[in-house]
Amino acid sequence: MHDSSEPETRLTTLPGPAGRLSAPVLVQFVKFGIVGVSNTLLTFAVYTLLLKVFGVWYLAASAIGFAVGATNGFLLNRRWTFREHVGDALTPVRWGIVQGCGLGVNEGLLYLFVHDASLDKLLAQAFATAVVTVTTFAANRAWTFRTRASVAVVDGGS
Repeated sequence: MHDSSEPETRLTTLPGPAGRLSAPVLVQFVKFGIVGVSNTLLTFAVYTLLLKVFGVWYLAASAIGFAVGATNGFLLNRRWTFREHVGDALTPVRWGIVQGCGLGVNEGLLYLFVHDASLDKLLAQAFATAVVTVTTFAANRAWTFRTRASVAVVDGGS
């Protein structure tokens, strides 16, 4: 079966050291970054509001903020960044697993940064967010929102 998008992908392949990196992948990466910024801002806004205004325990505030940002990220990434992804019933499950692991790493790092490193709670959250962002990006790109085309490239298909 011929994929009508195949010639376009070949025409947009970048020369040089980028090798097989195509323009659509770069666009997707930029979109993922934009969504990530919105997630981070939303997460920090909820975290700060709960922590500073309502006096919620910092780990609970972090978990709630993380859940709000992660939900925003799923919706925007599914509809905008990875819109060519052919979703199935397991897409939200994969997303939930990745985000659940990200939340666990976030909470663990936040606790260590606050209790062991004696960092300010907002600064500690910023450091934890940086680590979690990189790891959840990689997992979501490779697993949650994978596309058939990226699987074909891995398998050597053309």
